[in-house]
Amino acid sequence: MHSYQVAVVGAGYVGLTTAACLASLGHRVRCTDSDRGKLARLQRGEVDILEKGLPGLVAEGIAAGRLGFVESAAEAVETAEAVFLCVPTPMGEGGMADLSAVIDVATKVRDVLSPGCVLVNKSTVPVGTAARVAALLGRDDVAVVSNPEFLREGTAVHDFLNPDRIVVGSDTRGPAERVAALYARLGAPTVLTDAASAEMVKYAANCFLATKLSYVNAIAELCERLDADIGDVTEGMGYDRRIGPTFLSPGPGWGGSCLPKDTMALKQVAEVAGFEFGLLDEVISGNAKQASRVVERIAVACGLDADADLTGLRIGLLGLTFKAGTNDLRDSPALSVARLLAGRGAELTGYDPGLTGAEPPIPGVRVVDDPYYIAKDAHALVLLTDWPQFRALDWPRIAGLLEGPVVVDTRNHLDPDALSRAGIAWRGFGRPPVDPVRTPSFDPVP
Repeated sequence: MHSYQVAVVGAGYVGLTTAACLASLGHRVRCTDSDRGKLARLQRGEVDILEKGLPGLVAEGIAAGRLGFVESAAEAVETAEAVFLCVPTPMGEGGMADLSAVIDVATKVRDVLSPGCVLVNKSTVPVGTAARVAALLGRDDVAVVSNPEFLREGTAVHDFLNPDRIVVGSDTRGPAERVAALYARLGAPTVLTDAASAEMVKYAANCFLATKLSYVNAIAELCERLDADIGDVTEGMGYDRRIGPTFLSPGPGWGGSCLPKDTMALKQVAEVAGFEFGLLDEVISGNAKQASRVVERIAVACGLDADADLTGLRIGLLGLTFKAGTNDLRDSPALSVARLLAGRGAELTGYDPGLTGAEPPIPGVRVVDDPYYIAKDAHALVLLTDWPQFRALDWPRIAGLLEGPVVVDTRNHLDPDALSRAGIAWRGFGRPPVDPVRTPSFDPVP
């Protein structure tokens, strides 16, 4: 396989994973970022991101001489055959994606790109961005290609090296084929299409996943009202190959760095196109209500009315990151729940295996490094992020620490029978409650 000279602009989740994985495939990669401190740490092989397998790949790439980190974007791209833009496109005004970083980088590098180079947009961008960037470059000898990423935080390296598909969009076939060739060793199905369609694929996929999550949360609530079990319902649904078992688990809502901004961006794109996307509106609206439903459930589990004042209620939070396996707090549904609890007067202590204490403070939450500490004198524990190690906690020990032996499991992650045997009441979502083998001795909070 031909080894390409590649530049990657941006060393976040997508950029660093892309750089390290392309280097592991034999390409020569130079990566740059606007954060000079981050670059200095990466040059020493230090990876800030909690991502399985990524530190090892970075170290291997540096040791093999295939991966390097440079401060100057111009230096990174000047000899590159392909330049990947992996810069943030956060939610901007009105929900539309903010393309200022993409435009800024394209402006800075347009005069130093080598003739025949392909500028690859891997950031999630609205339909029409490739054409906009091409017009900005104003160079007939440089092609702009859309190559959306489909990486899940926590499994990004695995997803890159074992992709379901590679999507490459260009209005001329040659540049698309050159970008596809970078992934040839992976042997994945490849979709070659026009740039606009490739850009739409990313939004369409993420918004469909958000739809599944909002749908299953609604079904879970309906199951509670009809005495059905969401676990059995989703198992029965998941065997249908048209539906599949993934993204059918109820939870405190969807969040993270992608789904919230991508759903809002597609909503705005639809409005600009004159299309009333009512289905997507309901998906977003349903998710916005989920944190309130969780808080109401917590109040009821503690013996209070759903809308009661929670002043004096001590609650321990198991999990704060938006998903297990990461240290990412961006748009975490756990934090949405925490903000509502704090706003109603609850005293919150939280623990998350992905947090080291170096992260910014979380308003209203005292973050500790011991999961048992959050149980001491708490009226309830609330599981918000499904870290596997939470299953292995010493639940009899926790029962002895709790003021009110009840766990609200927003992700149906724990073993209800194990908690029941420990003397703890388990309250899940869309499933029947499980009471402790021994009757709790605590009184409802006044």
